[in-house]
Order: sequence, then C-alpha cells, then structure tokens
Amino acid sequence: MEDVPSGPEPATDPAEGRRSTVGRFLRAAASVAIGVGLLVGVLPRLADLDEVWNSVGTLTGAQIALLLTVSAWNILSYQFVMVAALPGLRLSHAFLTGQISTAVTNTVPAGSLLGIGVTYAILSSFGHQGSAIALAAVLTGWWNTLVKFALPVVALLVLALEGDVNEGLLSAAAAGLLLLIGAVVVLVAVTTSERLARGAGRLLARIVSGIRRVFRRAPVVGWSDRFARFQERSAVLLRQRWHWLSLATLVSHLSLFTLLWLSLRAMGVSVEQVTGAEAFGAFAIVRLATALPITPGGIGVVEVGMAAALVVAGGDEAAVVAAVLVYRALTYLLQVVLGVASYGVWRRAVRVET
Repeated sequence: MEDVPSGPEPATDPAEGRRSTVGRFLRAAASVAIGVGLLVGVLPRLADLDEVWNSVGTLTGAQIALLLTVSAWNILSYQFVMVAALPGLRLSHAFLTGQISTAVTNTVPAGSLLGIGVTYAILSSFGHQGSAIALAAVLTGWWNTLVKFALPVVALLVLALEGDVNEGLLSAAAAGLLLLIGAVVVLVAVTTSERLARGAGRLLARIVSGIRRVFRRAPVVGWSDRFARFQERSAVLLRQRWHWLSLATLVSHLSLFTLLWLSLRAMGVSVEQVTGAEAFGAFAIVRLATALPITPGGIGVVEVGMAAALVVAGGDEAAVVAAVLVYRALTYLLQVVLGVASYGVWRRAVRVET
C-alpha cells in the first residue's frame, strides 16, 4: 500500500538508531540460533543419523524421478497464485520472482519482509505498478495464511471420520479455527466497506503504535487512508478473481502435502504406520506453526516438528526423519538453488532491456 504524506519525519536520535540496529542483529542471531539448535540438538535425538542416511540411500531411480516431478509441479503451482493476484503477470516472470523471493525468505533472518521488497523490485522491473504489486503481495499472503489456519480444522474432521483424534491436533484445530474466523472477519471488513476499512486501519494503528511505544518508537500514521485505498482496489480484484486465487492457493498447499506423502512412502513409512490422514494432520500442525516466522524458512521448526508428529503417529524413527529431510531438500534447498539461478537470469534480462 502506498504511503500517505504525514508531514516531516521527526529527527532520528543516533543512539536510538544504534539500539535499533543492535536489536535487529540480536533478533536475527536468535532466529538463526533457534533453527540451528533444533537441527543439531533435537533432530539427532529422534533417530540415529547413520540409519537415516542409509534409508535415504535406498531411493531408487524411479522414486527420485517421481519426487523430482512432483517437486517441479509444487514449485510451478505457487506461480498460479501470483498470476491470479496480479493481472497481466506472465508465468515466466512469476517463476523468476517467486524463486528469488523464496530463496531470500529461506536463508535470511526476517526474510519474509525482505522477500516482499525483493518481489516489489523484480515485478517493478517487469513493468508492473507499485500499487498493483502491493495489493497482490497482501492478498497472496492473506490467502496463504487463511489456508494455514484452515488446515488443522480440515485435518481434524478427516481424522474424526476415521475415529482417530489426538489432543495435539484438537488444540491446533481450535487455534486455527479462531484465527481463521478472525482473519475472515477482518478480510471481509476491509474489502467490502470503506468505513469498516478505515475503522480497521485506525484500530490496528493504535495497537501497533502501542507496541512501538514499548520500544520507544514513533507511532504509525496514515493507516486509515491506506486501508481505504486498499479496500477500493481489492474489492474490484476480488470480485473478478477470488475463486481463482482460492483455487490456486489450495492447489499449492495440497501439492506440498503430496510431496510429503510421497516422501514418506518412498522411505518405507507404510500406511499401517502412518495413514494419509495422520500425515495430513502433522502437515497441518506444522503449517500452522510456520504462520509465525520464527526461523528463516522455518528451518529447524519444520524438520523437528514434522518428524516428531509423524513418529508419535507411529512411524519408524529413522524412516520418518529420512522422509522429512528428503521433503525439505525438495521444498527448501532446491528452491534456494533455483533462486540463485533465477537471480542470474533476471539480472541478465534487466541488462538486456536497459
């Protein structure tokens, strides 16, 4: 959303600037430390790593080919979300943008915020307007969050039909349902009524300003007008594309789960050990947990959380950890490599155009 002129900015205290820089560095260091601590300190306690690597070594050529094919589809499926949210966006441009921003998100502390800036820079170079990019970033992020909130509820219903409900999923489903209801209410409010949008802007501004005061930061301003402009632009886009945006986001998440399910089966985790519904429940809980970006790309949180949930469900420890690591290699490491390559392609394209 565009900024609203609000008069001259207050003078910045150099000491405050230094404290802010130190604070950001400490938060970034803590984020990385948590991820590394989970991977190094907790994951090896779930299974013997020698057995894990032996399990990975049993992958056949056919299994690797299938996993890579589904991984490619999973990566492609998210581009449909971007295309749905940004009219006129070419699939090739969506791919380059998505891979570069994902690589930043997966490797840099507070990468989610930096990823938005990277997305803006790349899409601007392709000729898209700033207001359209901002709207697309908000809507894709919001739809992605809505699905994360909804997944535990769906997983609970599926497990309930099988007569197998666990307390962890029940708690996650309750939290997800409350968050989903709140997110839907806010979304409807800020996209259907200018008055409600302005009210939501003022309310959130007061909340955020209160938090900023605790850290001796200036209050935010202009949010009422920003939300009003967002309401005007989003109402038109959502009337035309809400169904495509919803379908694309759902397909993207289901593609991600399919890759996890195939990784489990490839590593020998049978249906008798972990059913499809139980795997979906573990997937849903971890997706909900990653709605709050604790570590870059969820590193550590995803591996430990998903492996622990699947072992509790009945999976063999070594096979489960192997499956989770294969899944993460295809959804985390592969996208970092593709992001680096995509950055090179984008830079060459920009030089050619200029």
